Amino acid sequence: MITQQRRTGGIRILSDNSNIHLDPGPGALIYSLEAGLDPQKINAILVSHSHTDHVTDAQVLIEAMSRGTKSKRGLLAAAHSVLYGNEVCGQSISNYHQSIPEKVIDAQVGVKFSIGDLEVRTTRAEHSDPDAVGFRLVTADYGDFAYTSDSEYFGGIEDYYKGVRLLILCVLRPYGRPWKGHMTTEDAIKIAEKVRPEMTIITHFGMGMIFKARGEAQIIETKTGIPTKPATDGMHIYLAEEIQLGIPKKQRGLGEFLGRSEH
Repeated sequence: MITQQRRTGGIRILSDNSNIHLDPGPGALIYSLEAGLDPQKINAILVSHSHTDHVTDAQVLIEAMSRGTKSKRGLLAAAHSVLYGNEVCGQSISNYHQSIPEKVIDAQVGVKFSIGDLEVRTTRAEHSDPDAVGFRLVTADYGDFAYTSDSEYFGGIEDYYKGVRLLILCVLRPYGRPWKGHMTTEDAIKIAEKVRPEMTIITHFGMGMIFKARGEAQIIETKTGIPTKPATDGMHIYLAEEIQLGIPKKQRGLGEFLGRSEH
């Protein structure tokens, strides 16, 4: 995050009736504008936990979603720590900003809610923020995709993601370099082998991972037989009858971004 070797703006999820910003860390607003993704068109913001690299731009995007606080609109779904704080993390979205959206959801494990044409299910994570969660999103026509957020491997994690077509794993460290509260390449292999998605994306790279990410993704793919790609700035993923990677011709330098690339 502090080097910006990779951008930390989060993930933009677009469908016919949904325009969601997931984990809007530092740069989310400016990268959206550079990409031609109007932040005033967002209708939901999801925040997985109360750490700077996932929540820094959430308040300014709430103001954008509400058209400069002129319209009470949109949904904010955030981990309990983000809304209220806990014994480890302080509240990271103010009471004032929580009063602006039309609806606010305390996204604890097991909560389900709808955003436009998507259903969202909150999944368990094990991280230094004890209220951290992941998200599983269900589409009507093209199956499920999911984002683990920051988490270490724990028994049963795969149960939250079985059946997803696209699995986005936050893999901070390369093979053989564990760090409590985070995943390594070995953890990604264990999860992917049990979940068996059509495609795995690894993201949220620490400095020890950034320049090895392509090779680490290849290790995961070789071990599991599942196509695995490292997230890149400006990456587009299309979930349709087939999962495709690409960048539309209209992209203006940065494009719609999918993936957190650095811790």
